[in-house]
Amino acid sequence: MTEKRVCFDFEVSFTNGGGVQGQDFRLDIEGDDIHDAELARHVIGDLRLLMVGEVRILNKRIIEERHKRGEIAAIQAEPGQRLIDLSHVIEAGMITYKGLPAPLICDHLSREASRSIYAEGTEFQIDRIELVGNTGTYLDTPYHRYADGHDLADLPLARVADCEGIVVRVEGATDRAIDWAAFAASDVRDKAVLVHTGWDRHWRTDQYFEGHPHLTEAAAVYLRDQGARLVGIDSFNIDNVSENTRPVHSVLLAAGIPIVEHMTRLGELPATGFRFSAVPPKVRRMGTFPVRPWAILPG
Repeated sequence: MTEKRVCFDFEVSFTNGGGVQGQDFRLDIEGDDIHDAELARHVIGDLRLLMVGEVRILNKRIIEERHKRGEIAAIQAEPGQRLIDLSHVIEAGMITYKGLPAPLICDHLSREASRSIYAEGTEFQIDRIELVGNTGTYLDTPYHRYADGHDLADLPLARVADCEGIVVRVEGATDRAIDWAAFAASDVRDKAVLVHTGWDRHWRTDQYFEGHPHLTEAAAVYLRDQGARLVGIDSFNIDNVSENTRPVHSVLLAAGIPIVEHMTRLGELPATGFRFSAVPPKVRRMGTFPVRPWAILPG
């Protein structure tokens, strides 16, 4: 079924004087329409307004647009549950980050060569890969940024495995800088917070490296202070790479919050009600490594 949202303006008058207005406010709806009285209730509840005298709904129109919220569903291991792969494929020669070498994938022992080693009819393929940690969809640990931060070998599994996940949707936003307010309506505490920008549609194109969506330092501070467990994004970088300070990496990794970059298919996830995992191998003295993150949706 096509998802619909209502777009409207509103004016609120307070019984003790004064008022507040909102323009082009958007709200998920079920069905094809919503009554003005219900919209007024949502405005009061979502904004937590007190002493409201009157709410006037203006310029209401229904639009087709993906829902930004989701019903919280209990996660159970049951037949029919769905797994969604949230990673890009790693291929020889692909560029993840300009200036870093592309992965080299080749034979260590080919099937043909192995036939001279094993019994007749038995053959094996042993492959060799050479890559930097920042390849494909990858996870950053504190060691990536700080010499005394923990590395992949000491990454707590509880940070990256079977986490309750939420998706914060900013796809279509005109401002590439994603500030703290984008997260204020969500309960991020102890959650894997996945930021859906839609930028993954540019993967393996020149556009992917230019003008990408990114978090602000204030957003990183907010996520840290609100107790996020992990932060992921489907963009080129969680920081603004036109500057060389990398405040988002600095804030999150200093707090032990792993970062997953270059994700994909976040648009296929609900806003809430799924479990998330992104587990890298245990490598000593390495701070970043490709992962294959996935989400489990209930049946």
